[in-house]
Amino acid sequence: MTPLNSLLTEYGASHQNPTNKLVHWVCVPLIMFALLGLLWSIPVPAVVARLAGPWLNWATLVMAGALLYYLRLSGRLALGMVLVWLGLAIGLRGLERLGGWPLWGTCLLIFAGAWVGQFWGHKVEGKKPSFLKDVQFLLIGPLWLLHFVYRRLGWGY
Repeated sequence: MTPLNSLLTEYGASHQNPTNKLVHWVCVPLIMFALLGLLWSIPVPAVVARLAGPWLNWATLVMAGALLYYLRLSGRLALGMVLVWLGLAIGLRGLERLGGWPLWGTCLLIFAGAWVGQFWGHKVEGKKPSFLKDVQFLLIGPLWLLHFVYRRLGWGY
């Protein structure tokens, strides 16, 4: 079994309940969106902002780091995650342009609410979240969802 399949199997073992699975389909993307939004909100040095504009920030740096991890596991899933992140980044940029509440405030509420949902889902499941055993499962959760999309489309990963 490949390291990726081993990680997906281990992650999936604590995500068997249909309610918990549904919660994860909603909350994992929300947590990703909110975490990236919180990182997006941290100011970058002025010289970086002048040279790169709004797209090079702490969120994109964290995404690049996660991409290196994903590339070690699966180039195809890593490519899919780039597309997911691009969609999240466009959404964050749009939310930022709307004004109103600061981006960090909106993302903090989403982040807290989504984690409440995650822990509730695991209460329903009757099993602890995988990341309590190994923090790398915080990065595996999004891949676990994406691998189902790939399977549905008949794509290898």
